[in-house]
Amino acid sequence: MGRDPSSPNPPSEGRVVIPRREALTRVGLAGAVLGGAGLMTKLAYDPGGFGLATPVGERQVRDFQVAMADLPVMAIAKSSQDPATLVSLAVEALGGMKRFISRGDVVAIKPNIGWDRQPAHAANTNPLVVAAVVKMVFDAGASKVVVTDASCNEPNRCFQRSGIWRAAHALGATVILPAEHRFREMRMRGDVLDQWPVYTPLVNADKVINMPVAKHHNLSKYTAAMKNWYGVLGGRRNRLHQNINTSIADLATFMRPTLTVVDATRVLMRNGPQGGNIDDAKDMHQVIASLDQVAADAYGCTLIGEKPENVKYLAMGHERGIGNMNWKELRVVEV
Repeated sequence: MGRDPSSPNPPSEGRVVIPRREALTRVGLAGAVLGGAGLMTKLAYDPGGFGLATPVGERQVRDFQVAMADLPVMAIAKSSQDPATLVSLAVEALGGMKRFISRGDVVAIKPNIGWDRQPAHAANTNPLVVAAVVKMVFDAGASKVVVTDASCNEPNRCFQRSGIWRAAHALGATVILPAEHRFREMRMRGDVLDQWPVYTPLVNADKVINMPVAKHHNLSKYTAAMKNWYGVLGGRRNRLHQNINTSIADLATFMRPTLTVVDATRVLMRNGPQGGNIDDAKDMHQVIASLDQVAADAYGCTLIGEKPENVKYLAMGHERGIGNMNWKELRVVEV
């Protein structure tokens, strides 16, 4: 029988023709095999249960550090004086703000503004500590100071109730509330954090100052400098709690600040990170300024009675070369 002349693709001589139904069946089976292979590949690498592909290449870093001179690595200011004085004492012991900020710099300041809490609860950075740093940065010659965070609770309430919005705005800082358009997918190549939405106001600056509050955390035991970088992320951050210590180490690897200023004027001793009971917080009257975020946390955790060796992400940061968890080995001054 001759071929149908209307057929657009007649079979050439000697070709095996597979009926359409059988062809579809074969394609389906092949897809299942390939899909299964892909699944097995994902399961073979399990970074905290996210099913991500193995990161390729070196870890990404946003490095805002300045060259270190022959000055202390960390300064601890202890006094019953007001928070602004404590900030000044700590920063001046490291050489002063002009060591870190150049004239014309755009500076991003990252407090903890995660919670709908008042300053007395010690869940957010003290607004007086933030204001002191904003003023010092402007005095050092910065052309613009951005104060922002990606809050956990409703941002407008967090920024207002914390007192940070009013304190920073009054000094001329640009206070930015998080919004979806301010996040951009970035590749970090971390063990848990590979591709993730990153908050651009905190990475599109000349210098970055990390300003956490020292407090208890019910999962990581302690939170301050390294954990404060959770506020650089968008998306479903609660998923990271499956592997919280590694995710903290990934973030501290990614973000290398110009300076870390830890607010320990009032410390949340228990029921962190958001607290809510004033009796859970304790006045400590301290501010820690540091070039080493790992060392700052290693000292800071002792304020809530925790040992650095019990805070797992500190050892991870130490092993990665981010900083030194053995803070007593460093040149540290108390003022």
